[in-house]
Amino acid sequence: MEQYTNELIHESSLYLQQHAHNPVNWVPWSKEAFEQAEKENKLVLVSVGYSACHWCHVMEHECFEDEEVAALMNKHFVCIKVDREERPDVDQVYMTAVQLMTQRGGWPLNCFTIPNGKPIYGGTYFPKEQWMHVLRSLEHTYRTEPQKVLEYADELSHGVQQSDWISVAEQVKPFPEDKLPELVRRWQQRMDMVEGGPTSAPKFPLPSNLEFLLHYGVLAQNDAVTEYANLTLRKMALGGIYDQVGGGFSRYSVDLLWKIPHFEKMLYDNGQLLGVYAQAYQQTNLPEYKRVLDQTLGWLEREMLSEEGGLFAAQDADSEGVEGKYYVWTPSEIEAALGENASWFWSLYNPGNKGYWEHQQWVLLRNETWEEFGAKNPEVTPAKIQDQLDTLLHIRKKRIAPGTDTKCLTAWNALTITGLVEAFKATEDHSYLKLALQQARWIRNYQVEADFQLWHTRQNGRSFIDGFLDDYATTIQAFLNLYQVTGNDEELKFAESLCAYTLKHFFDPQSGMFYFTSDNHDLIARKMEINDNVIPSTNSIMANNLLTLSLLSDELDYENKSKQLLQNVIEGMEQYGSGYSNWALLLLRFQKEVRLLTIPRAEEWKVFRKKSSPFLLVRFSDDSDATVCAAGVCSIPMVHVREVEDYLENL
Repeated sequence: MEQYTNELIHESSLYLQQHAHNPVNWVPWSKEAFEQAEKENKLVLVSVGYSACHWCHVMEHECFEDEEVAALMNKHFVCIKVDREERPDVDQVYMTAVQLMTQRGGWPLNCFTIPNGKPIYGGTYFPKEQWMHVLRSLEHTYRTEPQKVLEYADELSHGVQQSDWISVAEQVKPFPEDKLPELVRRWQQRMDMVEGGPTSAPKFPLPSNLEFLLHYGVLAQNDAVTEYANLTLRKMALGGIYDQVGGGFSRYSVDLLWKIPHFEKMLYDNGQLLGVYAQAYQQTNLPEYKRVLDQTLGWLEREMLSEEGGLFAAQDADSEGVEGKYYVWTPSEIEAALGENASWFWSLYNPGNKGYWEHQQWVLLRNETWEEFGAKNPEVTPAKIQDQLDTLLHIRKKRIAPGTDTKCLTAWNALTITGLVEAFKATEDHSYLKLALQQARWIRNYQVEADFQLWHTRQNGRSFIDGFLDDYATTIQAFLNLYQVTGNDEELKFAESLCAYTLKHFFDPQSGMFYFTSDNHDLIARKMEINDNVIPSTNSIMANNLLTLSLLSDELDYENKSKQLLQNVIEGMEQYGSGYSNWALLLLRFQKEVRLLTIPRAEEWKVFRKKSSPFLLVRFSDDSDATVCAAGVCSIPMVHVREVEDYLENL
């Protein structure tokens, strides 16, 4: 087959580079691409994916590497390839369009537009024959009935602009006390009380769901919720979705058992899950949770760390063109590697042949923790189990590894800083804080301009693409969390400056909401993120940031803005708790009253740094005494650590 090269060869994105030798004349997202479509009177294909997306690779192989398909695409369309991790704003707009048309979405995302960018048709994965039929039909309709196409484009674009849109601020009133109990009650009907997670597959780890439920279970003294959250965390840690050999979670499992993963590993999942497992470890002290933290940290440091100190975005599901090949084992491989230890190891990591997948391949998973297994097999110590895993990791490193997407995204690094800070507080292991501070330096050194404008991504020594709301919201959150464990005032000042920039360039005073894109944007719609997903919505993160900053910085207006944001979304949120979990956490914070603890910087007061949480904020002063403020009332100054501990316990 002839060797092709298109315009994507000049791009740094791994995903775009993967399509640089397709026979399709791909071009990157730009104003010029739409000008070309206008000039040639062609429809535009906006095709969105990401490097670790398995079905993106499948469609590329079946369609975009096919010369017959490419000839049809090149003749009638201007074809734009977009990396959704570089341009989440583009992805949001056209995903909304496809969801409005088809009631479903996902990646690869393929959306057709007229030359001004307004969408007319779209979908996700298409096999070759269906794809060619779509191409021919659209070209024919646009050529023979252009007015009909233009009218539909206007109508659909209006729908995109109106979806997830809050135009006028709701009047702020007292938040109803029964909202959270009702939200949890309805949510419980969709909780899998046997395997954890939801009652449907595929199962995604949803960190903000688990974070809220862990807090709610304790504060509302709801044991069933606490048990469910811990059941989910246990089943995930024991399941095939977790890399039992190398640490780190895959993006989701395809079944109800957390058994067979979709093998891609994303930084945003793992950064957030560090925080959730740390929170659960603080509550339970279970060694299984500590192991997840340590192994995931090991994976981040070993495989995901750039020379500059940022963390890479993702690892692919496929190696040598086969999904999961790098991670699976056969009994003969285990026997050859572990010798006399293979038998007991196999009974721990393939109980009842549970790990069998397909094509004589097994995924390692467990039914019990090391401690539970060791109780029945006293000769098998944690150290002995770890030795076998180290042996398998050494052997696995000799295999051809999945590709790593080496772009470093500001938002995903910031999410991971927050997770690492939580892990440091839970374990008091400075390795976590060291990596968090390294990432914080990376953001300060490379991803921020003098006026506090952030860059979205960095790759090959270059920072580029103006930051989106997720970059600002997560970075503010990260530095607020860092400040509370380091006492470094510079971190608080940085968060305050970023917040001021965000209010200036992303805030809509009319609605009290934040746009995802800044006031300098080039899309057909300016979206507002409302629903919490695998990553919480940017508006819910900002609302929590504003409440935190109102206390740490004595900015009453920030509390008012936070209340306004919550008031705008609170109506009906009890119907879909999983999609409003970070908003629910904010409501819980307002209802349970966040306490502000101001402490001296002296060494003996450091014990309180690990106690900071969404419900207890820690601020530092140069005084020699401490105060606790809650519900508009502050304690008398206290000079002894024990006094403060007693005061907090009795609140």
